[in-house]
Amino acid sequence: MKQLPIIALTLLFISCNSSAQDKEVAQEFPVTKTEAEWKAALSEMEYYVLREEGTERPFSSELNKIYEPGTYVCAACETPLFEGKHKFDSGTGWPSFDRAIEGNVAYSTDTNLGYTRVEEHCATCGGHLGHVFEDGPEDTTGKRHCINGAALDFIPMKQ
Repeated sequence: MKQLPIIALTLLFISCNSSAQDKEVAQEFPVTKTEAEWKAALSEMEYYVLREEGTERPFSSELNKIYEPGTYVCAACETPLFEGKHKFDSGTGWPSFDRAIEGNVAYSTDTNLGYTRVEEHCATCGGHLGHVFEDGPEDTTGKRHCINGAALDFIPMKQ
């Protein structure tokens, strides 16, 4: 009789470990490298953000205050991700855009903080960019693509 609670507890743990709770299957991206190759190609902060889904400190990116015409590309693979004309000052401390370049950004679900967020990745290399929120400019898309500056490089428009 003393073993009944132990058996019940064991069954509970086994039943809670179903395949339905496994993370999504990793998506394949056109550009792939080993972790050693990514570490060699990226700075420490770029690697932390792009490959480990980290977040840089707010107001730490020099890209936060650039508002000139140009294109923001993935720091890992140079895929064009955002156009400067769609950038706005959200006051959050991270570069913010009201839209991405269609087809160049992939989306997934992030529940790391205990609630669901839309996570953005480069559609070419899978690098983590940031998240999309529904509190952007109402006069355009209403979206705020909150992006880590370390995930981006800026290419000014040639005049």
